[in-house]
Amino acid sequence: MATLLRKIGLIRLHNRDTEDPKHHHNHRGGGGGQQSASLRGKGGAKSGGHKQQPQQQQHPGGAGDSSPGPGKGKGKRAAELAPRDKPPQPAAGAAGAAGAGGPRERAAGARAGPGPAVAAAAAGGSLVPAARQQHCTQVRSRRLMKELQDIARLSDRFISVELVDESLFDWNVKLHQVDKDSVLWQDMKETNTEFILLNLTFPDNFPFSPPFMRVLSPRLENGYVLDGGAICMELLTPRGWSSAYTVEAVMRQFAASLVKGQGRICRKAGKSKKSFSRKEAEATFKSLVKTHEKYGWVTPPVSDG
Repeated sequence: MATLLRKIGLIRLHNRDTEDPKHHHNHRGGGGGQQSASLRGKGGAKSGGHKQQPQQQQHPGGAGDSSPGPGKGKGKRAAELAPRDKPPQPAAGAAGAAGAGGPRERAAGARAGPGPAVAAAAAGGSLVPAARQQHCTQVRSRRLMKELQDIARLSDRFISVELVDESLFDWNVKLHQVDKDSVLWQDMKETNTEFILLNLTFPDNFPFSPPFMRVLSPRLENGYVLDGGAICMELLTPRGWSSAYTVEAVMRQFAASLVKGQGRICRKAGKSKKSFSRKEAEATFKSLVKTHEKYGWVTPPVSDG
């Protein structure tokens, strides 16, 4: 019985192995294929790992390499320090001019000092005096316009003004009246002189500096009128001037000085027709200012007014 059972088992085992030889073959071949594939995968992984190592060595510290690499830390540090150590770049024009020539030429240009652009920038300080001059011109213009309006409103017609060549800064002033008890007033009546004509030119910094005033006609003698028509009055000098003085006040002071100094209209033959000149008046005035600065100005007595 036992022998029979073993035979039956052997037959079944034989049938299982012989019924589907294809299945048996695939089963064996598949196992071999999987094993060979796994072996090839292992071999490929090994070969792939072996090939990547030289590639990493060829590009140490590269952008695509995630590992630091032997030179990557130094390269990154140098890239960070480079902008700090780099000198400021000049403008395009300056760079072109500085880059021309060799090292000797560039060194000579450095020793020569700043270029035209730097000099022009340094000369930008000239804008400040220009603005200041414009401001002074505005102050002078406003003051003189007010002076003209005040003179036009005078009720006694003491003086009148005409602009020279329509310039606000150059006036011809007519003095119509002096003390009627003076000899000068008598001379004016006898010679049919309606007025004494004077010229006033106002400097850029008026009213903080005095105008230059001189007599044009008639030709006067004495009365503190000097050669060329210059006028010897302390208030017309920088030392005696005040910005509070008006043209009207100056002309009234001049009229009083003419009378006090015994001014007369010149009637001498030949000399009376000789006109005053500005050049001579300026030279005379400059000389008298130096003299009075050295010896002082004489203060008239109180009795003279």
